[in-house]
Parts: sequence; structure tokens; C-alpha cells
Amino acid sequence: MSYEMIALLMFSSMMLMLLTGQRVFGAIGAIAAIASLALWGTGGGDIPFSAAMKLMKWYPLLTLPMFIFMGYILSETKIADDLYKMFHVWMGPINGGLAIGTILLMVLISAMNGLSVAGMAIGATIALPELLKRKYDKRMVTGVIQAGSSLGILVPPSVVLVLYAMIARAPVGQLWLAGAVPGLMMAVMFIIYIAIRCRLQPSLGPALPEEERNVPTAEKYRLLLAGLLPIVIFAAMMVPFVMGKTSLVEASAVGALTALIASILRRRLTLDILILCLKNTLGISCMFMWIILAALGFGAVFDGLGAVKAIESLFTEQLGLSPWMILILMQLSFLVMGTFLDDTAMLVIVAPLYVPLVGSLDLGMPSGDILIWYGVLYTITTQIAYMTPPFGYNLFLMRAMAPKDISMRDIYGSILPFVLVMILALVIVMVFPEIALWLPNLVYAK
Repeated sequence: MSYEMIALLMFSSMMLMLLTGQRVFGAIGAIAAIASLALWGTGGGDIPFSAAMKLMKWYPLLTLPMFIFMGYILSETKIADDLYKMFHVWMGPINGGLAIGTILLMVLISAMNGLSVAGMAIGATIALPELLKRKYDKRMVTGVIQAGSSLGILVPPSVVLVLYAMIARAPVGQLWLAGAVPGLMMAVMFIIYIAIRCRLQPSLGPALPEEERNVPTAEKYRLLLAGLLPIVIFAAMMVPFVMGKTSLVEASAVGALTALIASILRRRLTLDILILCLKNTLGISCMFMWIILAALGFGAVFDGLGAVKAIESLFTEQLGLSPWMILILMQLSFLVMGTFLDDTAMLVIVAPLYVPLVGSLDLGMPSGDILIWYGVLYTITTQIAYMTPPFGYNLFLMRAMAPKDISMRDIYGSILPFVLVMILALVIVMVFPEIALWLPNLVYAK
């Protein structure tokens, strides 16, 4: 059997196992282990051992539990609730103001957690009931929360970009900075859409009644100060890092410690909450470490088979595709896979093939910049796939958290305009790579 056929058999077997509902790390790791032992005998056992050692020596991985812990502390101690109260008071008087405030809330939650699930949970439990109670259109609000929560995998500190960095052997810090401007640009595009739509159709996002606007000035500023606390925590973490005063790992430790101190000073941290945050942090961190370990083992077997070179030869020599056509086909494949896989599964499956191929494309920029830029493109495409029927990840999360009077049809219908906005953002970043590369090049050039 040729190496190409072996690689195809591995890939199809892995997809079959994933479709049967097996855990991502189990399906990928099992195929990698079986293939390595079948190809190289007992010597194949060195592959998972080598992958485990590589994982343990990857120092930036320490950021993962730090940021996850910080996000859980801010969520479980209800410090994030203060943000929404602030937006409610300050932005409620304009049409669509609470929806715009929800997008801003999601951006800040993303900047403190790095997981889209956290944004979805907070948006569905805090914002959704308030928006529906104030007569906002149910399709509008479910679309807002789904779109806003998707920013969690792009705005730093993105956990997904940490996983991409490990597989692509790219700097985490540069990837995070590369995701910042596109993430904020997408949030601004969401806000512009909401503002225009609610101005044209005020019934979709009515302004707050006058009696709810009459909040004493002192109370307004008290809520402003309480709501700004998460922003202060984020600034204490990221400003020293951007200025080069702290390393990435040190910045994550500062963020986790600052969030912990803030929760203690606000008298919201209890022993039960602390234990819950630690358990959740351990569970999420271990899940990602197992996935990374499986991905490294699978990628090592693929490298040994020469599958990457075979794919590169197929696209560039046999089919004669241009670099941009190859890039577009890659993005389309992510959209298709995103209808039935989550972001980590997609990345682990195709990264061993796509990342080396992208690095070899002649796109008029250094290969290091290409890998950083492609990480942002992958993440935006994943965001779109999260919200694409029939099996978009965010669609089912929203169905699980939404009230019974919001049907699956409403949820499907709510995301179309936001998906179009995200596709426009993806095209903009593809055409103008400087949007993603400007900030990391500026910071790391110092």
C-alpha cells in the first residue's frame, strides 16, 4: 500500500470515529497510535512519548489555565453582571442600545476568558432575559448573543489560538495580537449593523421607557465604576505585556491574580465558588492538553508518511491551482466541517496538512507572517462555521439556553445577517492582511 493510501485511510478512519460520537482526543490519538505501531512496530511508541515531552516543555501553555481560571472567577462571582447593568443604564435610551451593550459585554468577556462558551453562557443568562423583557425582537437578540459570543475565540486571550500556536509552532503572543484588531473590527461591524437595523425598524430594539431612564446621576456613576472593574483587570494584565514589561505567562498570572483579588475585595468569593472555579479550570485545561497531545502524535505520523508533501504536490503541481485558490478552498473546507465539528476538532484534523502547505505558498509575505495571518483567517472561518446550520455549535448552545418560546427556526433565522457580516470581515482580512499583522509587527519590532 502506498503512503498516500495509508494517509487517506488514517484520515477517513479518524472521521468515521468522530462521526460515531467518540471524544476528539480519543479518536485522533487512537488512530495515530494504531498507525504508528502498524508502520514502525515498537519504535512507533516513541511518537506519543515525544509528543508528550514536547507538550510538557511548551512554556506558553501555562497561560491556558491562568486565563480560564480568570474567566471563571469573573463569571461565578458575578463581576461580569456589573458590566451589563452599566450598559443597561448608559445605552438603554437609544434604539438597539441594549443589543449594542450586549456586543460590548461579549467583547469584554472574550478579553477575560478566551472561550466562546463563556460568552454564550453569560449572554444567555444575563442579557437574553433582559432583552426579551424589554420587547426586543427574539430573532434579533438570539442573533446578537450568538454573534457576540463567537468573538471569544478571536479576541485575545483566545484559547483556540493557543491550540493553533502549538500545532503550527507559531508564537502565541503574536497570534493574540493579530486577533485583536480583526476581533474589534468585527464587533464594530456588528454594532453598526444593529444600530442601522434598529433605526430603520425601531420595533426590533425599542429604547428603554422613560421611567427606567430616570436613574439618579450618582447611581449612574456608581454603576460605571463597578462596570469598569473588569476593564481595569484586563488593562492590568495586557498593558505591561504589550509594553514589553512582562512575558506572556507573567501577564496571564497577573490577570488571574488581579481577578482573584478583585473578587475578594468585592466580598463575592466564597470557598464553594473557589472550588468550583478550580475544578472547571482543571477540567477544561486537561481537555485541551489531551487534544494537543493527540494532535501532535497524529501530525508526527503524517509527517513521517510524507502526506503533507503529497497534498502540496496535488494542489500546486497536478491541479495547478494558484496560491489564492488553494487558500479559498481551505477556508471553504472549514465551513463545511464546521457544520458537524467544533473548532478544536477541525484544527486538529486539518492542521497537520494545511499549516505546512500554507507556509509554502507564495503570497508575497514572509512565511512567519503567513502562519500568523492564516491563524486569524482560520479563527474567523471557525466563527462562521459555529453559526452555520444545520449543526453549528452555537446554534445548539443557544437552543439549550433559550426559553421554550424561541424555536429552532427562530435561532436559524437569527444568524443570517450576522453570518453575512462575518463573511465580509473575513474577506476584508484576506484582502488586507495588514489588519491582522500590523499590531504584532508593531509590538514585536520594539
